[in-house]
Amino acid sequence: MAESAAKRLKTSDGLGVKIGTHNGHFHADEALAVYMLRLLPAYAGSSLVRTRDPALLETCHTVVDVGGEYDAERHRYDHHQRTFTTTFPGRPTKLSSAGLVFLHFGRAIVAQRLDKPEGSDDVGLLWNKLYESFIEALDAHDNGISAYDPKKVEAAGLEKGFSDGGFTLGAMVGRLNPNWNDPTPSDPAEAQAAEDDKFITASTRIGEEFSRDLDYYAKAWLPARAIVQEAYQKRLQFDPEGRVMVLEGQAVPWKDHLYTLEEQEGTDKKVLYVLYPEKPVPEAKWRIQSVPVTKDSFQSRKALPELWRGARDAQLDEVSGIPGGVFVHASGFIGGNKTFDGAKAMAVKAVEF
Repeated sequence: MAESAAKRLKTSDGLGVKIGTHNGHFHADEALAVYMLRLLPAYAGSSLVRTRDPALLETCHTVVDVGGEYDAERHRYDHHQRTFTTTFPGRPTKLSSAGLVFLHFGRAIVAQRLDKPEGSDDVGLLWNKLYESFIEALDAHDNGISAYDPKKVEAAGLEKGFSDGGFTLGAMVGRLNPNWNDPTPSDPAEAQAAEDDKFITASTRIGEEFSRDLDYYAKAWLPARAIVQEAYQKRLQFDPEGRVMVLEGQAVPWKDHLYTLEEQEGTDKKVLYVLYPEKPVPEAKWRIQSVPVTKDSFQSRKALPELWRGARDAQLDEVSGIPGGVFVHASGFIGGNKTFDGAKAMAVKAVEF
């Protein structure tokens, strides 16, 4: 079982193990794989060997991204074999060394952060969420898999409107490799040590991003789930068709949880607007936000009325017929009112436009 790898290591192998990976140009997947392993107590005192020499790799307890072997029993986690097809449960993307390490040790990492058993529902939820939100992009990048089918993009005649700088997680690590014309020590051992230092910098850099994601989902996203569940259950109080959801105490990360709740319920009565106070204080102004079609979409299920868009203050009061208006964004995805009653009135009127 994937989740038992860390348990076996902890109980039978002790501290001070040696991790092996390849030298030369480094990539995001093995940089993160090494970082994730070292989050666990059993690897906290580990040393690192970067080589392609099979004899040296054989001396390593755990080997990632090199060696041509995937065998969790022997702690070998390479993905470059022609026969390798392993994916994360329920996902289509072929794993890289980061995905392999997360597959086998991710539950232990999450359980350690939550201080809960590996088999708990919350650990399983975050294990899946972290893979989809962070690790899978690295697996795809290392395996040359595009987020969009290139043939379909070409057939649709789509072109980039501007350069995004190629700033992906993988590119971030790639930029930390030595430049082709950087000075290199003449002594091979010194040259390897200098390269290893850059790798450690890269491993720490991407690892910090992973840890930030882990902390966010553990400390903010997961606790928000119960709040969104309660608001979803109360939504019929504000609209008979459940099109308005109110977060009564304060704003929390709600999109993922709302989509999950709607999918679980199987309803075709989707929430169109979410209301929440700007701050968790009694006199706070309120926001009304249109639910996007997908989490990262700029398209709303139902944007606020065209007539309101771009209006502010007294002008918004006039065009909406609702006192206390603060603003409505020019795209109609969000607006504000001085009071909850005003924001609720905006939602009630907007659903009927």
